[in-house]
Amino acid sequence: MLVEKTDVREFDEIYALMEKSFPLDEYRTYPEQKALLSRPAYGLYSARGDQGGDLLGFAAVWEWADFAFIEHIAVNPAYRNGGLGGKLLNQVVTLLGKPVCLEVEPPDGAMASRRIGFYQRNGFCLNPYPYFQPSISEGRKPIPLQIMTYGREISEAEFLTVRDRLYTKVYQVEA
Repeated sequence: MLVEKTDVREFDEIYALMEKSFPLDEYRTYPEQKALLSRPAYGLYSARGDQGGDLLGFAAVWEWADFAFIEHIAVNPAYRNGGLGGKLLNQVVTLLGKPVCLEVEPPDGAMASRRIGFYQRNGFCLNPYPYFQPSISEGRKPIPLQIMTYGREISEAEFLTVRDRLYTKVYQVEA
């Protein structure tokens, strides 16, 4: 599997996979999501077979000098449950080469607990601090989530730095 940073040429295919993979409140409308590609901190990584071909998965990432935030990561349903998610996640973390965080639903149900377990098996730690993802788009709801960080738990001060950056840069709300 080849994972590489991509651009607007693959956006339609990636957005279609995003729609299949996430609840409505967890992604932006097509024009809003596409507009993010003009923001220097935002980028898309695509995963394809070694010879190109089908889109196996993608990661949408916000990257700053001090850390990166994986906003979305998904594997094509046709290729799920074969270990590609872990490979994609690990390759993206390696390509980023800096501290990485992501959001997850609290471990209140079986699916959320399973997802957290997946990230933990791939080196992420669940941080205990309360967090809400602000509304991602007009008409979408805020969501209670938690922050996971690669390699280690973070201090409350570090968490506040992450939260404030996500609020102001990603969600464009006051921290």
